[in-house]
Amino acid sequence: MSGGTEMGLEPMPPHALRDYALLADGERGAVVGPRGEIVWMCAPRWECDAVFASLVGGEGLYAITPKARFVWGGYYEEGTLIWRSRWVTGEGLIECREALTFPGDPHRTVLLRRVIAGHNRARVRVRLDPRAEFGRKSLRSLRHGHGWWAGRLGDLYLRWSGDLSGARALRAGRGSQLLLDLAVPAGTSLDLVLELSDQPLERELPDADAAWEATEAAWAQDVPRLDSVTARRDARHAYAVLRGLTSSCGGMVAAATTSLPERADEGRNYDYRYAWIRDQCYAGHAVAAAGAYPLLDQAVGFVSDRLHADGPVLVPAYTASGDRVPDQRRLDLPGYPGGFDLVGNWVNRQFQLDAFGESLLLLAAAARRDRLDSTGRRAAEIAADAIARRWREQDAGIWELGNRAWTHSRLTCAAGLRAAARSCASPPLATHWSGLADVIVADTAKHAVHPSGRWQRSPADSAMDAALLLPAIRGAVPSDDPRTIETLRAYMAELTQDGYAYRFRHDQRPLEQAEGAFLLCGFLLALALQQQGREVDAARWFERNRAACGTAGLYCEEYDVAERQMRGNLPQAFVHALMLECAARLDSPWRPERRCGKEDDSTEED
Repeated sequence: MSGGTEMGLEPMPPHALRDYALLADGERGAVVGPRGEIVWMCAPRWECDAVFASLVGGEGLYAITPKARFVWGGYYEEGTLIWRSRWVTGEGLIECREALTFPGDPHRTVLLRRVIAGHNRARVRVRLDPRAEFGRKSLRSLRHGHGWWAGRLGDLYLRWSGDLSGARALRAGRGSQLLLDLAVPAGTSLDLVLELSDQPLERELPDADAAWEATEAAWAQDVPRLDSVTARRDARHAYAVLRGLTSSCGGMVAAATTSLPERADEGRNYDYRYAWIRDQCYAGHAVAAAGAYPLLDQAVGFVSDRLHADGPVLVPAYTASGDRVPDQRRLDLPGYPGGFDLVGNWVNRQFQLDAFGESLLLLAAAARRDRLDSTGRRAAEIAADAIARRWREQDAGIWELGNRAWTHSRLTCAAGLRAAARSCASPPLATHWSGLADVIVADTAKHAVHPSGRWQRSPADSAMDAALLLPAIRGAVPSDDPRTIETLRAYMAELTQDGYAYRFRHDQRPLEQAEGAFLLCGFLLALALQQQGREVDAARWFERNRAACGTAGLYCEEYDVAERQMRGNLPQAFVHALMLECAARLDSPWRPERRCGKEDDSTEED
């Protein structure tokens, strides 16, 4: 990283993922480290190039760091993604309150940072070194006036404002970076505001106090109290994370980052800055379990729009605004240690059958909450028609391993058809959809039941898989079906260890050596146990997996049990979604099953 040898400009090496926090406003996210360094942010939107990319070995950094020796901590203000970095130094306590203004503008990024001094003055060094296009382009055309600096960053317009009287520009390659030493008097604070836009900025400087007040009010309005769930504070935090990852178009990105490795040097790292239909449905379904809240409407709107636009050729993922995911490519960067640099995702070439079933489950959940309009009901018909046309085709499956007749995909479609038949279909359609669900379940049972009586992954693969817990949870088959009970028993015997759950066996190695524990699976197991009436066991699994987060309460996809480290992109939306669903459902006994012929809807809301 460029920047010379002046003290305070040395490179900042990466941290373990548990040490990072996320600022997000729905349109983009910023990852903040313990030295007050923003190491990742794409602008102006999630899928755009990064302007701060040091997390994956690129250049670009925005740091506010104490000048004295310090011990770091931090926390979110409850029900928000307003983060407070907190440093205890030999000179006193320093805090930095930081947020992206919320809700975000798709064109304009506004990053607020407020340095707060305790009983003694706060001495900090501020370094702003933005680099467009993942570090390739430096700040140029730099100019300044009273209380502001402005310039161009690639195609973006940049402005930095606040008490910048001591700021100085340093050459950084062919561009510039800004350095500022601050001494904030005891008991006072100082605001710094960074703006980035793909359009020319208004001449008037932003009012930091007004921006903070508007952001606080918006978070208070958008994140419900969730008084009737277990682990309320963490559940509200999960909701806030999901809201922060959800754009004004309704699309929720799977994670804020790209290329963070699931396993060191094994090539399992991907770009998750896109909206997966499955993940979006998980989030909407989780919110519906807690109540009729706005995130449910946003999920329904996004999924419905995609179904209306693409119908039977629905793809697994889109950008947060509903556009095509770009092809995967390398960036020629070192990557986060153990990984490498990727943007784009090859999921854009896949077919995932279960996306149609998950869509129906989401739309049915919205209907039960009286949140489904005629557009959503027509989307349900489109999804059901697509299942009727394509359920016999092989697909990539939930884990994207290759095309097969995956049992989970087919049974998820059956679950969606059953739920939609009860909740959002006319009587003739309900009869047709229920009958199709029966056909799919019967055909799948004929070819994909293991000799032991449990479900197996596919007709050609007799192995166990965490995804096979979902059919009973979602109502494809009853909870007291012998296949349900035997699948749960076998899963716990084969794919769990020390309170953590795994997806499937990769090979003959011990589970924890092949990959990290999969937190989504741990929460699914808690739901499966709750459905069986094993409430104490369900609570144990919930609490064990709820603790597998970092200082900021964020979850990655996997958890390395031996090293107690998070693995994969940050934060993983579907883990927060299942954590929220568990918090909503484990608060009371599982609702009694309702039977309708061969149907079962153990998750139906009254």
